[in-house]
Amino acid sequence: MKIVFQRVKNASLKINGTLISQIDNGIVAYVGFSQSDNETCLDYMVNKLSGIRIFNDENGKINLPNSGEFLIVPNFTLFAETSHGFRPSFINAQSPEIAKDLFNKFVKKLEDKNPNKIKTGVFGADMEITQTNDGPITIILEN
Repeated sequence: MKIVFQRVKNASLKINGTLISQIDNGIVAYVGFSQSDNETCLDYMVNKLSGIRIFNDENGKINLPNSGEFLIVPNFTLFAETSHGFRPSFINAQSPEIAKDLFNKFVKKLEDKNPNKIKTGVFGADMEITQTNDGPITIILEN
């Protein structure tokens, strides 16, 4: 499992021009699953993403976890293989059926830990994401 996430001032997600999700001051997380992933990695990643301290405290130090919302976006391209040629291969990405199930379970666990703070993209959809990064702070979590 891999998550690439960014601290944002705001973000919105549209599908075919229709607004699906929107957040202010929080985290946008792109989530992908590899062939070897299963449910055992979900709790670890939920705890990490929920508790990661990337927001400024009263002294301006990066020391606080996210008190805002999360926009969780499914993204199989995180497992692109690019070592040969110029066309990425996605052979290492989890199958869509299993990945969708893992994504939904991940979102549910994240929602349980962060009630009313989770917004999502739509699995398998062609999404348009607009975000204003804050910092910028971009971190990769892998399990």
